[in-house]
Amino acid sequence: MAGAVCIAVAQQGTPEKPVSIKVDWSKTQPLQTTPTLQMVVNPMLRPGSPIHDATFAALKQLGADDVRYAAWHPYPKLAVAELQPPTAEKTSWDFSGIDPIVQDFLDATRGHDFIFSLSTNPAWMYKTAKPVTYPEDPDKLTWDYTQGKELRDPTCAELAAYYTRVAEWYTQGGFTDELGKRHESGYHYTIPYWEVFNEIDVEHQPTPEQYVQRYDAIVAPLHKMDPAMKFVGLAMAFPERNPGMVEYFLDHSHHQAGIPLDMISYHFYAIPAREQTAADWQYSFFDQADRLITTIRFVELMRKRLSPETKTTLDEVGTILPTDWHPDNPYDPGPPIPAVYWNASGAMFAYIFLEAAKQDIAVVGESQLVGFPSQFPSVTMVDWTTGKPNARFEVLRLLHDATHIGDAMAQTRFLGSDIDVQALDGPAGKRLLLVNKRDRSISVDLPAEFASGELRIVAGGAEPRTSAWRGSTLTLPPFAVTALTATSAPPAAH
Repeated sequence: MAGAVCIAVAQQGTPEKPVSIKVDWSKTQPLQTTPTLQMVVNPMLRPGSPIHDATFAALKQLGADDVRYAAWHPYPKLAVAELQPPTAEKTSWDFSGIDPIVQDFLDATRGHDFIFSLSTNPAWMYKTAKPVTYPEDPDKLTWDYTQGKELRDPTCAELAAYYTRVAEWYTQGGFTDELGKRHESGYHYTIPYWEVFNEIDVEHQPTPEQYVQRYDAIVAPLHKMDPAMKFVGLAMAFPERNPGMVEYFLDHSHHQAGIPLDMISYHFYAIPAREQTAADWQYSFFDQADRLITTIRFVELMRKRLSPETKTTLDEVGTILPTDWHPDNPYDPGPPIPAVYWNASGAMFAYIFLEAAKQDIAVVGESQLVGFPSQFPSVTMVDWTTGKPNARFEVLRLLHDATHIGDAMAQTRFLGSDIDVQALDGPAGKRLLLVNKRDRSISVDLPAEFASGELRIVAGGAEPRTSAWRGSTLTLPPFAVTALTATSAPPAAH
């Protein structure tokens, strides 16, 4: 079976003539990649938030598979169920801040698999110079919660017991705490994928040996509790900086017998220099994306050699403007984000999705559903004042609607590196996905089979446009992401 390789030959300058696209439908590989997103827990997702209803409605309407639920450490009361260590007299178990968002997420993703990541460990389980504090207000931000590297219980029994009780809370109707007291939840959810921790190369920074020990300690009782539950490991922020961690984890000889390695995950964000504008983003975003694509290649070589049954999810993919990060004054909204940014960021995600699909990555997840001032506003997929989807969300929706697992990805050829193109064939017919990587219009000469059809495009804002298409040359607006579905109508001049 031939690979569906998009061959791009670099050339100097901007082509004066339209880029010619050629498709060989006899050379295909099956599409195995799901486009999706992650939802990072924060106050804007809590009941009562002005964008709560609109945001969850958008998530439900999208209907994506494998959405990642990420409860993250900046809001400990929304992520950690036992914030104080147990004593001989009492425990501190409290799901009151966590449950409402979990329930809304599960309702919005009902009928679809998802990845569940209550990644933040209770800070008291780690050796620190003094007890780690956290805000009493669940909506108040802190960046200092994930302190310490060494567990106070090096056997990991305490850590494993915590996650076992959390899993029992959501899947078994409740749990019995450290003092023998029963806590009833009434929940009997099924969790398809459980991700063990988040960005381990940043948070707590375990050695490969420590991470494998902690992963195995958590996975063993959860797998016994529900043999159908699958597990995601690593969730690395920078896999290219520590490939030894990936290699060690994927080697089954380092794990306890019977521990499943269902999926690995890692993350990517393109971050431009503070001085750059859209004129520079058209290069910096995609140049950095190319480094991710190179990382995928060498990680996939390790995965296929050591654990070919393990799948890969890129469950955080996005862009971050440097003006987002000012922890000394986190609630400062920062300078206005140019409208073109959202289209540039969406185009980069579409490019990564197409290139990851050619390497059979199982899941590519855009990050993140809601961001807002203090929580990476440039990463949001909805307007944080209205909940309305922006261009980043609409690009994901286009990819979700235009691609289907099992589609035949045909060999697609063109000259240059200013666009990316992939042809698909399946029950929905022949489709052509096109990405303009540049902040200027680019014309393409289409294969004859795409002389008529339906054109769907996200460009120049958040509103997707759908129209009938007839013609042989298509002009892609700046940072456009386009899906062209062919019909059997005869060619005609546009």
